[in-house]
Amino acid sequence: MSARTLAQHAREAYEGKRRLVAPLAGFPGVEMIGSTIKIAQQNFGEHYRAVRAIVDAFAPDLVFPLMDLSVEANALGRYTIFPREESATVPKDEFSLADLERLEGINITFDSRLMGFVETVRMMRVSLPPGVLAGAYVVGPFTLAGLMMGADDTVMNTMLDPAGIHRLLRFTTERIQEYVQLLLAAGADVVCILEPTAVMLSPLQFEEFSAVYVRHITQSFRYSRASFVYHTCGNTMHLVEAMGKAGVHGVSLDSADCGVDLREAASRVSEDVVVIGNISPATTMRFGTPEDVRRETQALLESMRAVPNFVLSTGCDLPQETPLENIRAFMDVGRAWRA
Repeated sequence: MSARTLAQHAREAYEGKRRLVAPLAGFPGVEMIGSTIKIAQQNFGEHYRAVRAIVDAFAPDLVFPLMDLSVEANALGRYTIFPREESATVPKDEFSLADLERLEGINITFDSRLMGFVETVRMMRVSLPPGVLAGAYVVGPFTLAGLMMGADDTVMNTMLDPAGIHRLLRFTTERIQEYVQLLLAAGADVVCILEPTAVMLSPLQFEEFSAVYVRHITQSFRYSRASFVYHTCGNTMHLVEAMGKAGVHGVSLDSADCGVDLREAASRVSEDVVVIGNISPATTMRFGTPEDVRRETQALLESMRAVPNFVLSTGCDLPQETPLENIRAFMDVGRAWRA
């Protein structure tokens, strides 16, 4: 792919009177190939088959692997649960900052499961049809800290022990950078940094404990050919400005069900930053009818008509059980839209 940023791709599409359409649809791909989430997240051949099934069926402009928040934490030895039909989870376990002395000697790029995700991206870049951008996910620094220390404890310690949290965040940022480097070498066009835990922070805390470290990551790779996207779940209207100023090329925002006004969010970021979203994955896409999907998608497109820096997507990853006819309805409306 070219070295154009995601914003440049979006503007080029807009000038061509269309939109980039990119549902976050990794999990339905598992259903399409008759596999399980557990197998796909631990076998990069199956993982790629799931991604490719989505591409072959729906031809999105940008496709991501399965969203998995546990990869980096698992590579650092955190206790991880691998359900058969759900994404892996990291339950709260014992942790202290003294553990960092031991963990700093671990090279997570030698972790076999993490490398499986890298190989999935490599297969995507080599084998996807021309014009399809290959995405990749990494967990954000604050969210990885929360997976290690416990989310509530991490948030509380931003007030009780900010120096300790900054020490932990420097560690998590370095580990994430190591992972990003491998993903870029594998050919990722877009790297999405997942920071759901950071939605618990105030705007000032968010800047201090998340955005500063995300900016460090994006600046470290500012001369790479890839674009970076900042994704935070929930109602992020109070955080959009800080997200957009973290050196990223896009912000991925949750659905209106969570209180996100995408048109308003777009007015709070630079035109060089793409706003991505935000059809509801849990209600409209999972439980709505195709007509519900068409109606909501058309309404979103119309509300964003004057916004060139917009990519039509879902508010977060689609559940595995999302009806394929709903994904088709979403894609059909997106493809039919004309400026």
